[in-house]
Amino acid sequence: MHFQLTKEFLEELRIAAQAEDKAWIDEHIVVLHFADIAELLDELTNEQAKFVYFHLDEDIQADVLMELEEDVRDRFLKSLSSEEIAVQLENLDSDDAADILGDLSNKEIQEVISFMTDEEAAEDIVDLLNYHEDSAGGMMQKEFIQARLDWPVDRCLVELRRQAEEVEKVYTIYVVDELNKLVGVLSLKSLLFSTPKTLVSDLYKSKNVISVKTTDSDESVARVMEKYNLVAIPVVDFQNKLVGRITIDDVVDLIKEEADKDFQLASGLSEKVDSNASVFRMSRARLPWLLIGMIGGTFSAQVISTFELSIGKIPALAFFIPLITAMGGNVGVQSSAIVVQSLAKGNQFNTITSKLLKETLIGLLNGIICSLCILGIASAFSDLRLGITVSVALFVVIVFAAVMGSMIPLIMNKYKIDPALATGPFVTTLNDVLGLFIYFSVGMLLFDL
Repeated sequence: MHFQLTKEFLEELRIAAQAEDKAWIDEHIVVLHFADIAELLDELTNEQAKFVYFHLDEDIQADVLMELEEDVRDRFLKSLSSEEIAVQLENLDSDDAADILGDLSNKEIQEVISFMTDEEAAEDIVDLLNYHEDSAGGMMQKEFIQARLDWPVDRCLVELRRQAEEVEKVYTIYVVDELNKLVGVLSLKSLLFSTPKTLVSDLYKSKNVISVKTTDSDESVARVMEKYNLVAIPVVDFQNKLVGRITIDDVVDLIKEEADKDFQLASGLSEKVDSNASVFRMSRARLPWLLIGMIGGTFSAQVISTFELSIGKIPALAFFIPLITAMGGNVGVQSSAIVVQSLAKGNQFNTITSKLLKETLIGLLNGIICSLCILGIASAFSDLRLGITVSVALFVVIVFAAVMGSMIPLIMNKYKIDPALATGPFVTTLNDVLGLFIYFSVGMLLFDL
């Protein structure tokens, strides 16, 4: 049955944790799914969370730890000694342990590693720390199942049972040669239905084995796994030696993090924050783009002041300023969002160029339709000349905003700047300023000012 967190249950938990009521914890908390327990710990104070956490079985502690909100987990770990952290890391998969250690200082990492009793696990974690966190090597885990080409089935089963003790989820059996180079995959069904002395070399499949290099970016890994519908993918070094695997749960976490980051950038937040962040941190994340918007507004005001005499002669021009800025900003964001989406999917230049041309044609079509609509509306409430002025200006602004909205993310991507910035305040502010300039320039031209 799905667990529903209520205020009443949370209050009972806080009272039990404060009173260190182990019987209540055993009856109501230990029986829950680890994701539900993590949700509860997110709502407790650090001391209350520690009491509940250390009352859990060791095999579930690791799952709960990785399900905690990042800020809560960081605060929780900071309250532990290096020895206590070392114990927790030994219960984690190597990739999760490396992620936690990667947030510590070099001195703290050395202290934690020195307290680890499982030397093999410690070596795996240290090895993972040598890879960039945004690479396949930084994402992979060292726990996987492999079989040698020259093993007979009976020995293979024995070896796989031994290896499976360290692997929580078995997705694929990878086949390697005597140099540990990846050569293919082995079906569990073919293994179970073969005679004991049949060699793995007679059973494995070597065609269409998908793998990634340790230096491949995490985004390229996500694209490959999405394209081929994989739940796990092997990671090899430059000699094609099998060094790890990446599982679907890590890719899902990556996709979620990237989506959250892009959404926040598009919303004008310069760093990752959540609803539980401090007032200072949330203010720091929002302020840079507010200042940029303010500066952009100042430029817009400057553009308006430049055409002050024209507005004085034709006051009705001022009525349509909000329309011009709103339409330019909306069209720019729509166009940039399409291009950013293409870049995120790793589309080639030819595909992106075709999208750029398509966005321009869409801008032309939408510009014609919107300009004809505003021509009728403006002419009905004012004179025909003003209607033509607004109509022509709106057409130019829409086409210009569509082109700029498509070009800006491409330029940002070329210079290694996150193109998601182009879908937020940046492109809106730019289109506001340039849209007003276009509008008043067309007005001066058509009214002979």
